[in-house]
Amino acid sequence: MESQHERIALPTGSGWLLGLLLTTFVIGTDDFVIAGILPEISADLRVSEGAAGQLVTVFSITYAIACPVLAVATSRVPRKALIVGGLAVFAVVNFITALAPSFGTLMALRVVAALVAATLSPAAFAVAGRLAAPERTGRAIGTVAAGLTLSLVAGVPFGSWVSGVWQWEATFIAVGAFSCLAVAITALMLPSIPQTRVIGVAERLRLLRRPPVLLCVLGTMLAACGGLMPYIYMAPITHDLTGVGGQYVGVFIAIVGVSGAVGTVLGGRLTDRWGVDRTLLAAFGGVVVAALVLLAVGGIGQGTVPVWVVGVVLVLWGVPGWGNNPPMNARAMHMGGDAATEALALNTSGLYAGIALAGAIGGGAVNASGGIGVLVVACVAGLITIVVMAMSVRRYPSPTRAPEGGTAPREVARP
Repeated sequence: MESQHERIALPTGSGWLLGLLLTTFVIGTDDFVIAGILPEISADLRVSEGAAGQLVTVFSITYAIACPVLAVATSRVPRKALIVGGLAVFAVVNFITALAPSFGTLMALRVVAALVAATLSPAAFAVAGRLAAPERTGRAIGTVAAGLTLSLVAGVPFGSWVSGVWQWEATFIAVGAFSCLAVAITALMLPSIPQTRVIGVAERLRLLRRPPVLLCVLGTMLAACGGLMPYIYMAPITHDLTGVGGQYVGVFIAIVGVSGAVGTVLGGRLTDRWGVDRTLLAAFGGVVVAALVLLAVGGIGQGTVPVWVVGVVLVLWGVPGWGNNPPMNARAMHMGGDAATEALALNTSGLYAGIALAGAIGGGAVNASGGIGVLVVACVAGLITIVVMAMSVRRYPSPTRAPEGGTAPREVARP
């Protein structure tokens, strides 16, 4: 058996990292693009837009539930084979989706796509953390996470454009084509990675039940709830602040997407420079401060806040709002130890649970108090997140460098 403390020859070049970024990009695009092509799917398959919107719901729920289960089930599969093979299956599923003859078939295929995505995403983050040099772990995780934000900024608009020029089916063909590109890059560039210390299912589950891992998941859920609530309810919030209609909503969403992409990369770099815990708390604090500023200008302006002011504050919110992703994933990897991939999967489930909570709680806040009510609830959730994570990092501080266990890189065969 490979020694647990054996060091590695790190892979040269960054092609492998590009392949992992493209992996999360196609997963994010496949999930989020439905929102941009709802009218076309609704009209073609003769269902209401509300019913078509459940394609997003079923994908998210399946992903959240399946992620930790599949991480444990595939723990003995070599990482390169899992990622390359999973991307190939993902491409095929999307090509078949373009041929779906009915809404029921399309719904079933979304479940299959979510199962594949739930297998791929945690593995991509874990491999990035394992292959990167210890001093560049945060940067590598940030690069992979940037694939998700880029899917919002570029993937979803591109998919909507493809649907408008051709048909909605062409969007899934495009996602399948990008998946094939990811297959080629990862097959050529991703090193073959030896298995870490082999542990049984019971031991993996024991590691996942440790308080620091569960506190990571709780923190991620709370952060997603408070941080993404304003994104979900951008339209009523910006209307209450500026008094203008929906013509600026697309611009505001684009501002958040671009600043989020910047924040993801910056969060990775700061994780390497400042450390995991310090970067994490700074990001959460930034989100709360930005939300409080929005709340303050809304209370003062009462529907007359200049659009440019809202845009600036949204930048200040988007950067830390997405910038907490790299340090939180790095912390989950550290705390998971030899069950790092499973810890990342559980953390991802917390993210999707937080998104669901954001939609439900934010909806109640909108009905009760409009967009300003959403900001109040988001601020409260953010403050709770800071308290929980401050207690967590004080009680269970992250190591100052990558541990020698499952999260650290080991000997790697060069591609």
